[in-house]
Amino acid sequence: MSSSSSSSFEDDETLTLIPGLPNDISLLILAFIPYSHYSRIKPTCKSWRSLLSSKTLISLRQSHLNSSQLLCIFPNDPSLSPPYLFDPQNLAWCPLPPMPCNPHAYGLSNFVSIAVESHLYVLGGSLFDTRSFPMNRPSPSSKLARLDVFRAEWEELAPMISPRGSFACAVVPGGEGRGEIVVAGGGSRHPMFGAAGSRMSLVEKYDIEKDEWVALDVLPRFRAGCVGYLVGKGAEMEFWVMGGYGSSRTVSGVFPVDEYYRDGVVLELKNGGKWRGVGDMWEEGERRRLGNVVVVNGNDGDLRGIFMLDGSDIFRYDISCNRWLKESNVPRKAHDDSSFGFVALNEELHVLSSLKSVNSSEIRRPQIHKRGKTLLIQIYDPKRRTWRSLRTKPPFHCPLDFKTAVMSTIRL
Repeated sequence: MSSSSSSSFEDDETLTLIPGLPNDISLLILAFIPYSHYSRIKPTCKSWRSLLSSKTLISLRQSHLNSSQLLCIFPNDPSLSPPYLFDPQNLAWCPLPPMPCNPHAYGLSNFVSIAVESHLYVLGGSLFDTRSFPMNRPSPSSKLARLDVFRAEWEELAPMISPRGSFACAVVPGGEGRGEIVVAGGGSRHPMFGAAGSRMSLVEKYDIEKDEWVALDVLPRFRAGCVGYLVGKGAEMEFWVMGGYGSSRTVSGVFPVDEYYRDGVVLELKNGGKWRGVGDMWEEGERRRLGNVVVVNGNDGDLRGIFMLDGSDIFRYDISCNRWLKESNVPRKAHDDSSFGFVALNEELHVLSSLKSVNSSEIRRPQIHKRGKTLLIQIYDPKRRTWRSLRTKPPFHCPLDFKTAVMSTIRL
């Protein structure tokens, strides 16, 4: 939808939303409809399509509703496979438009997706470029693209100074279209090439309002595959980077294997800041856990906890002693070699896995192509230390591979 058509509701006061009701009442009624249902009701009429893509509705939702987080899943390259939003409260899926396609590049992976207000950002990644040599090796990307979720419009923004994938990233809040995005480390990496990718130590910051990047103090050493998050508030806010790998070694002199770090590093964001180390998180001889790490933040922006899913075990990071402590076990284990998806949503931990769902009719008629498997979501409440679960049928035609799928959350 073009910008002119999406803003027509503000421009045309003669549009009627619900016959027989004043528009201000109709506005409130439509504002209370969950965002996950917008794609279904937009075609109802011209006035609804205009309203559901307008700033008027966004303002109403922000002033009258307690917004909740939705899960955004990128199953593959977002220019080839459209991302979807999932609303766990209403068990509803909502498609998002695919990212504009570059005819020279394909197979984007290891990118980062983050949300700032009602916008989704896609940063960097590893991709194949038909103009590069050799063509069978991935190249890091510096691209930055932003999706306006309400208007369903993508736009390309200023690229990063240094192309990178598999990097640490966090949003420094600013409010009302302002704020910053900090990225650190990364390199070029693709699942089929493993440890053969590059590494880097460069750090930079993006100013959302100015649409420009500036370089920051570099990491103490090369670090890719790491995770980043913020600790503190205001002038005391710090950017933490943990995990990841630097150098690599070979097994039997042939197969490259990543050497994972034991420590973390911290950047003070005020006045440019310098990096400091926080020491090893694992003692010598202790097995280094290398699972996915997620950060739980409250509605007020305060840090609630840092958690890691390692296999079927969940650990909580204790900043005071710089150690990972056992928190809980996932009730239902993954089958075979399938992996878990792990994400923090509405101050809870969501563990996602695919389930086989073959019914009798499909057994009798094996030639019918089955759509994606049932998605099992096991939800852990860190406050109550309790588990619950839900099931949903995702709209994807192929089962999700959580080793390569990219997930993020957005508050709407």
